[in-house]
Amino acid sequence: MVRLLYLSAPFLAFFLVAPFASAACPERPQSDYEQAFCQIRAKGGGAALPTFEDFRRNTPQVQALLLKRPAARWGVALPEPASQPGPASDTGAPSVPSREPAEPAAPEPPQVTENASGLSACDLEMDTVRCSDGLFRLAVNQPNGALAPGVLDANNRLGLSPFRGDAGDEAAVRAYLSDAYDRYIAKMLEIGLGGATMSFTRFYNSFHRHRAEGVDFAQRMEDTFRYLKQDKRNLAVDARLAEGFPASMENCARSGEAVIVCDNVATNWVYVRD
Repeated sequence: MVRLLYLSAPFLAFFLVAPFASAACPERPQSDYEQAFCQIRAKGGGAALPTFEDFRRNTPQVQALLLKRPAARWGVALPEPASQPGPASDTGAPSVPSREPAEPAAPEPPQVTENASGLSACDLEMDTVRCSDGLFRLAVNQPNGALAPGVLDANNRLGLSPFRGDAGDEAAVRAYLSDAYDRYIAKMLEIGLGGATMSFTRFYNSFHRHRAEGVDFAQRMEDTFRYLKQDKRNLAVDARLAEGFPASMENCARSGEAVIVCDNVATNWVYVRD
């Protein structure tokens, strides 16, 4: 599956280990959610949270989801997700301000064109995409009552296979990550978080960052999936977290036969065929 990547400038990634990050909280958290995370840690509530560096790489909306239950338990106030800065865009699209420092980019793969994504005959209509093979509707986050039985259980795993090839072989990396991303999107839809997914660009960069830091990408993603399931079992989540819609079909690509994913790096939109 061909993917669109936006890697023309330094960019932020999702679930990455940055050189300056550590398991401990920094002296000066860079956002209200990071401040709340550290307050919960200081009160002894860190067991229910991921490491600080993993937490920092989440979108503000997912940070709010991860913090909501421990914040209520430990008496820490949380702002609304909309008041938090989002990750910066690496395309020509309008960017959302970010207080995180820029990071060096991962190796740039070749750019692909819109026609390569197989969507040249599709029409974007805000919350729907019309293609010759059907109508695709924008996925939103689902209440737990609408989910299939058992999808939030501990034995439902993300199940990404470890990468066994040569990280310098760009074709092999792209093939691995394309398959892994299709599975990631499908599993996020399965647990009712289709409105809170990361872009393929971030997924790609996450792989390279984790590998550079000696961290198992597949296992780290599995750990994060487990945290999301735990919180989804106990917390309500807004049906739609992202604002706006994709600018055009040039920002979109197929993810399997029944899913189209669009993004501007800062925001991801998932459309599912009726």
